[in-house]
Amino acid sequence: MNGAALGARVLALSLAWTAGCASAQTMPEARALLNRVYEATQTLSYTGTFVFQQGQRNETSRVTRRASAAGDVERLEVLDGSPREIVRTKDGVRCYLPQARTLKIGHGGGARGFPALLPARMDALLQHYTVRLGPMDRVADRACKTLTMEPKDDFRYGYALCADAESGMLLRAITLNEANVPVEQFTFTRLVIGDVHAEAVEPRYATRSWRIEEASVRPADLAAEGWRIESNLPGFQKIVEVVRESGARHRIGQIVYSDGLAAVSVFVESAEGRREPLSSGAVNVGGINIYVREVGDHVVTVVGETPAASVRRVADHVRYQRPQ
Repeated sequence: MNGAALGARVLALSLAWTAGCASAQTMPEARALLNRVYEATQTLSYTGTFVFQQGQRNETSRVTRRASAAGDVERLEVLDGSPREIVRTKDGVRCYLPQARTLKIGHGGGARGFPALLPARMDALLQHYTVRLGPMDRVADRACKTLTMEPKDDFRYGYALCADAESGMLLRAITLNEANVPVEQFTFTRLVIGDVHAEAVEPRYATRSWRIEEASVRPADLAAEGWRIESNLPGFQKIVEVVRESGARHRIGQIVYSDGLAAVSVFVESAEGRREPLSSGAVNVGGINIYVREVGDHVVTVVGETPAASVRRVADHVRYQRPQ
């Protein structure tokens, strides 16, 4: 199915769901399904293959997750293009790049990835989305229940989801732009839910002779350094404020805001020593919008899983005053 046909189909479904499921009685059932999706993605062990679609780009990955009392482990293998492997544990994220013989180590849980997209707490999230149940569908040879999350404002995208009828596992997630057209999509093509052995989530590569890149990350107070940064987006709360350092002089401040589903990150780094002129302005990559501008002697980059206007709104309100 081409992009236009996919967009038309999703739009038609969305209109049908809105017309047929607008009663107040639907909301508790839809909310219960969202909670069930969250529980499934957090507690189940599984292995599956999914496709990520973004414009003309398609990428296939295999994900294996082992849930255990000792700590959950997730292993993601990218099956197209240059081989990559990502292993997530409670201690952080390890990214294996075999062609470059490089291991990148990150601390903290990192951003949620498909299928674990939903937050634990729904109350704040549902203040900004209207959730509606839709008809049954079928994904990866499994019956699934559809629902839409329609934004109540223009600051965020909408979503069309499909959850496994038996387990609650999220089988498909489509991000819809302001025109209700898909901008990116995750879809399982194969999924097996059940026990996963420990060796199935162990990294494939031995890294004894590889280059290790481990960025230092520590809590930060950018306001104390002269920065005034606010989300300026209703419902988006600050969840992370850190400084990332790699090498002796490369230092980047980062603040992340989220409404529980989408995230907007503000990166601040010194413009000193730049070899190339700064390219200010907006860039769009599927459902991701980026805006770059110079503030003082710094480069401010805002990256958001939101419409372009939201990213620009945040970037335009970043202020800097050198501390006395």
